[in-house]
Amino acid sequence: MAADVPASGYKDLILFLATAGVVVPLFKRFKISPILGFLGAGVALGPFGLGALAGQVPWLGAITVSRPEDIAGLGEFGVVFLLFMIGLELSWERLRLMRRLVFGLGPIQVVVSAGVLAGAGGLMGESLPAALTVGLALALSSTAVIVPVLSEHRRLHAEAGRAAFAVLLFQDLAVAPIMVTLAMVGRAQRHGFSPKLLLAFLPAVAAILVLVLIGRLLLRPMLKSVARARSEEMFMAACLLVVIGAGLISAMAGLSMAIGAFIAGLLLAETEYRHQVEVTIEPFKGLLLGLFFVSVGAGLDLTRLAAHPVLILGLAAGLIGFKAVVTYGGARLMGLKALAAGEASLYLAAGGEFAFVLISAAMAAHIVPAHTGASVMMAATLSMFAIPLLGLGGARIAKLSGTAARLAEPPPLEQALPPRVLVIGYGRVGKLVGEMLAKHEIDWVGVDRNAHDAEAARRAGQAVFFGDATRLELLRRLGLDNARALVVTMDAPEAAEAVVAAARQARPDLCIVARARDARQAQRLYDLGATDAVPETIEASLQLSEAVLVDIGVPMGLVIASVHQQRDDYRKLLNKPDTPGARVRRARDAMKGRG
Repeated sequence: MAADVPASGYKDLILFLATAGVVVPLFKRFKISPILGFLGAGVALGPFGLGALAGQVPWLGAITVSRPEDIAGLGEFGVVFLLFMIGLELSWERLRLMRRLVFGLGPIQVVVSAGVLAGAGGLMGESLPAALTVGLALALSSTAVIVPVLSEHRRLHAEAGRAAFAVLLFQDLAVAPIMVTLAMVGRAQRHGFSPKLLLAFLPAVAAILVLVLIGRLLLRPMLKSVARARSEEMFMAACLLVVIGAGLISAMAGLSMAIGAFIAGLLLAETEYRHQVEVTIEPFKGLLLGLFFVSVGAGLDLTRLAAHPVLILGLAAGLIGFKAVVTYGGARLMGLKALAAGEASLYLAAGGEFAFVLISAAMAAHIVPAHTGASVMMAATLSMFAIPLLGLGGARIAKLSGTAARLAEPPPLEQALPPRVLVIGYGRVGKLVGEMLAKHEIDWVGVDRNAHDAEAARRAGQAVFFGDATRLELLRRLGLDNARALVVTMDAPEAAEAVVAAARQARPDLCIVARARDARQAQRLYDLGATDAVPETIEASLQLSEAVLVDIGVPMGLVIASVHQQRDDYRKLLNKPDTPGARVRRARDAMKGRG
């Protein structure tokens, strides 16, 4: 029976999905963050863009967003998922390694920038709560736009790039406390400040404690139980339950859903399920966050820009100028060189996505007047569109410092090898490989689809994660792009071949060593790009031969030499000279010969 579904009720959602299908591939092709595309599409297709002409040109009504508030509610989940992912990525190891810049330069940039911008707001006649809120919102930069720009210019691992990333990391940490503070200020605005106001936050504190307790006691066992089912659908459902459930507990206590999701992410960050959860949640986060930015862009009143161009353009320029100066001074105070400090200050100078989140929340709580919030969000949007240009300015500074030319050329192979090996499969073979790597003091990280093996390894202090290694996204999150080598020990032939094929396509220069059941599978692995494939049947035969020859009195040296020769003959027979793995091995041997 056909349901009576009004097509108009789904028009805006269908329009968004069509926009995503155009924006994401187009902007990724030009190496520009899709967030800018979603914002621009929202502005263009919103009621203040082409929608304003729908009265004169009726057909425009079919391709414009007529009710941004209808998609804004669903788009809010994009912020929830974003905070969850931020919590998931804030590992203690990362914070420890970058602690000096994160907790040194980060607070300087945020506190001083917020103070300067709040002071400017106060001089323009805003109340103290409104000025402080605007200052804090605009002090935050855009992680989602800046990191791709740094990667595009190959500056993420340079001094300026590390400083910018450390500040972004601190800003991500600061978002949740700022949101809690906004909630407190909003209640004080409505009911007046009194000591009793603090009692109103007891449910919020209790909710946070409940989330932490539930997370510590139930999250890992629940995910372990679901992982044992080996069902991607069930694991996805469990991940969504964690995010939305934590958000709802937080919302019922008077906090935002995003704070609950952030806490859930923090609790999962140190578990063996972290990377698989990231891979599972990432598509939802990307789509919902895109919807959020479309709704933000659609809600921006372009008539305000036309009516007050000097004010809004001045706000955008002042924002970039103030933050650049503050960040430069803070970076110099922390010991960065002048050119590196200048480069980092350009990357961090613009506003970020959390300006929309915080300003919207402040407007809803009547902390920031509607007209002020609209102007500030318009200025933040304009500044974000300037980030690619600011990135070009940073690249020019890098050329002045003489580092860009060196980074533009690929480093020598022996200098490019990072200190980490990926071990795919952590059963009996993978465990032995890990032990041998550790014995030679080589850092490694493992992944296994068996939740029990991953959990046992974590209890033993090994860096082993649960996950499906046939997914390239998971390999990248484990460090494939910077890996020294990849060892595939999986006993499932199809899965092993899928991992080798995906890794070789992503890293043509990577050393890949794979376990094979027999010579036939070894041949397939070589064809797919394995540098070395080790057939179990052949290796067992060689070891048996070695044992019997030694036992009957053949000299050990002769036996070992003949076994090595036989092994090399098998390898040459199986590994064709035109396979990717053979080319990698020839390059590696050539490098050793030059050494």
